[in-house]
Amino acid sequence: MIEQHRRWYIVLATFFLSVLLYVDRVCISAAKDSVSRDLALSETQMGWVFSAFALGYALLQTPGGILADRLGPRRVLSLIVAFWSVFTGLTAAVSSLGSMLVVRFLFGAGEAGAFPAMARAIYSWIPMRERGLVQGVNFSGSRVGAALALPLVSWLIADIGWRLSFVVLMVIGIGWAILWFLFFRDEPGDAPWLSEQERSWIVATRQQARAPSKAPVSLSRAITHSRTVWALCGQYFSSNFVFFFGLTWFFPQMKQRYGLTGVEASLFAAAPMIAGAMGNWVSGWWVDRLYEGGAWKKSRQLPAMFGFLLATIGVIGSAHAATALEASIWFSLCIFGSDMTLSPSWSTCVDIGGKNAGTVSGAMNMAGNIGSFITALAFPYLLAWTGSSLPFFYVAAALNLAAIASWLAIEPAIALEVDT
Repeated sequence: MIEQHRRWYIVLATFFLSVLLYVDRVCISAAKDSVSRDLALSETQMGWVFSAFALGYALLQTPGGILADRLGPRRVLSLIVAFWSVFTGLTAAVSSLGSMLVVRFLFGAGEAGAFPAMARAIYSWIPMRERGLVQGVNFSGSRVGAALALPLVSWLIADIGWRLSFVVLMVIGIGWAILWFLFFRDEPGDAPWLSEQERSWIVATRQQARAPSKAPVSLSRAITHSRTVWALCGQYFSSNFVFFFGLTWFFPQMKQRYGLTGVEASLFAAAPMIAGAMGNWVSGWWVDRLYEGGAWKKSRQLPAMFGFLLATIGVIGSAHAATALEASIWFSLCIFGSDMTLSPSWSTCVDIGGKNAGTVSGAMNMAGNIGSFITALAFPYLLAWTGSSLPFFYVAAALNLAAIASWLAIEPAIALEVDT
């Protein structure tokens, strides 16, 4: 029997990286009350703290993807994880709104290349028929990380304070970067721990054969003139607009809206993240089953469109919930659906990008995190202007419906053919 399982060591490593990404990212939400009290920050100023991360994260997506394509995910992931971990630790040293904004912006810039670099690693290491599940596994790690971060960081802050908590997370991140550099190789052929049989099987099945392009163009032109790329960016903007609210404002608004303690609110806010992990697994499985049945396009479209429909229902239900439990259940449905869109989105980036998967996925993730940036500011400002959270939830629902239409324009089987 051909040995065909050691590539999953790579998936395990990227899963844990995804967990770490979101533990580091969500800890600022768990620390919000302590940070705002120590630095004397208002709600709208905390909105700028949240958005500073999202802006840095969005702006460096495409450069991070380009670096991963050119230098390989081994070096790029090792460097960027170490970089953002340093700025996680430096968060402990801030003393004002200005210094916090700078540190959080650079922290976001450091995290920016992570998922595009992982997408490039998946192209090299994962057969096409497993791509949906692997993407689902990786993104479920981010949701597990977010779910764990809220109660665990809340406990850690209560025990050692918010500043030292950020230092602990820095040490963990640098440790992961060292292990990745020692273990991972950019191509299966360079990994001494992989059997020859599995190595050959990965290379033979990692991309479906395509006819060569008659008129290849530059990568930048291929991306900017692709209807599929534009549609991917639009729907990912919608997805992140909803999800980033769950990472940032859902926890504090639950505390205020229902009069909860920090621990109580963290449990209600963690539930949607667990639902998101489940949504990633379900969608990843569905993507691969449809693809194996010969429905390449439907394997990407149907899970995403169904997910956005569930997200629309869930966000409206949460807006009108009478109790914290009801709000958590409805928002869990929303995040379950929203996260069903991730596996098909990132699988499509790898489908059409191939060796340029890092750049293509970086472009999509940049658009998505512009949505995150707007979310972090839209919620507190809309709340201040209208005195109600309902307008924000209605905007989120409308964006989800628009995203369903976007998927009708996406063609995963049409590759970006570029000059080499």
